[in-house]
Amino acid sequence: MTTPIKSKRFRLRRSGTGTEGMGKDNAPATPVEDADYELVDEGSATPPPPRRDENQETRAALVVRKAGNTGNTRPDPEAAARTASGIDAIRAEGLTARQLRMAMRVAQKHGVRATSAYEAVLILRQRGIDPFARATMLELVKSESEPGREIAKRDETAPAKTGDSASPPAQSDRMARIAAEREKELKRVRRDIAKRRRKRLILLGARLLVFVTLPTFLVTWYFYVIATPMYGTESQFIIQQADSQNGMGAMAGMLPSAAGMGLGGQSEAASVQAYLQSRAAMLRLDKEEGFREHFQQDNIDLLRRLAPDATAQQAYRTYQRHVQIGYDPTEGVVRMEVIAASAEDSERFAQALIRFAEEHVDMMTQRLRDSQLGEARASLEEAQQSLNDARQAAVDLQERSAVMSGEVELSLISQQIGTLEAELTQTRLSLEELQSNPRPNPARVQPLERREQALRREIEALRGSMTRGSEDGSSLARIQSELIMAEAEVQTREMMRAQAMQQLESARIEVSRQVRYLALSVAPVAPDEPTYPRKLENSAVAFLIFLGIYLFMSMTASVLREQISG
Repeated sequence: MTTPIKSKRFRLRRSGTGTEGMGKDNAPATPVEDADYELVDEGSATPPPPRRDENQETRAALVVRKAGNTGNTRPDPEAAARTASGIDAIRAEGLTARQLRMAMRVAQKHGVRATSAYEAVLILRQRGIDPFARATMLELVKSESEPGREIAKRDETAPAKTGDSASPPAQSDRMARIAAEREKELKRVRRDIAKRRRKRLILLGARLLVFVTLPTFLVTWYFYVIATPMYGTESQFIIQQADSQNGMGAMAGMLPSAAGMGLGGQSEAASVQAYLQSRAAMLRLDKEEGFREHFQQDNIDLLRRLAPDATAQQAYRTYQRHVQIGYDPTEGVVRMEVIAASAEDSERFAQALIRFAEEHVDMMTQRLRDSQLGEARASLEEAQQSLNDARQAAVDLQERSAVMSGEVELSLISQQIGTLEAELTQTRLSLEELQSNPRPNPARVQPLERREQALRREIEALRGSMTRGSEDGSSLARIQSELIMAEAEVQTREMMRAQAMQQLESARIEVSRQVRYLALSVAPVAPDEPTYPRKLENSAVAFLIFLGIYLFMSMTASVLREQISG
């Protein structure tokens, strides 16, 4: 079932130009292909004049065109039948009214004079043109956008003889009426487009007013009227390291941080920054300087004011917003800005935080210094005590053995043994001399023999005292060995004590090098004008934020609508 065309009605009329004549058999005197047909739009409001059946006219027109091509001026029944069947097939396709109107417009563009939309579709298809193709529609839109295009192109077809009874004045009036209706329709369309544009602009302005302008105005009003002026005190400090003044140590002492070369207090500066931003620093500042009480004053606006029963977490968030600390590793500088409702309080808070930072730096290095010095001193005391014990053991050994020195005792015994052996040798020689006589004198031989025996016993006793133990079980060799070991122990302990003393001195020097101290590059000075809020900058940032949010939401909504409609 097809939808009837409601907006426009068209009919095919033969033009009055050219020479026409009719024969006795009511056939035209000239070929039909020279006839000029034009498409007349009668409008939707004016009823069409009485005319012949549409199917008959369509069949007749097609038959006439077919005959004109073959030189025959009479209608062809077979062509008319084929045309009628083609139109019926197009009707059965169920084309919409919009498609039929589009087909008529395409036919108008290509100079096709059709009596109905179905005939226009048939003729266009016979010419190899698809009236519903996308390219055809784009060409149609492009051609309609060109100014000065006429409704009907008479020059595209050759002038032909016609037998239309319509007079030229009536045809001109009809064309003028069609042009006036078309102009009226164009004006109405332009008014609708302008109205829709005004409506869209009004809606866009309303949305911008609600979502961008009004929030920006409220933020600007807050910054210019309600916000409490805040004073920011800036300060900068570095962490320096004490070191020796020779070689590389002198360079490290001259460079404050030298984080890039690894010579300064990079870790100490980062640790100080973390400490000043911690909750412990906030609690100490509140305890010593009254941080909470300052931000609980009535002259501070509601957005910055702390409640009287504010928790520690709320106070810490306020502390993070009003104490800003940054560390530059390339320069080794710690920058700090303290914001308060008055210039004096801002300077007071900044000085207190610098004092906390100095104590933190001292505390970080104090434990290391105490540890190094304590270990060196303990090592020295231990070496001294071991030396004393070794000396006492040597003295006890000398007292027990009654030997002052083993070497001296050995030398004395060796001298005695040598003397006794010399006497023994003299006695033996004297005895041999007496015994060489045939009859030696017994009175002289016997004393010499007894003397020889006594000397031998004495020599054996002296030799035995060196290797065999005495009555208390200790020999001179054992005593000598113990004395040597005791003296060696004493010498070792002496060397260890000397090393411990050297280590103690080295530890003292190293501790003095490891001392860190805070040096102010920029001292905190109270400002004479409010630093915050920055009214113009904050208002501009708020405007950009609200505008970005609005654009993001609009684009998201447009994409969602397109996805849903698609």
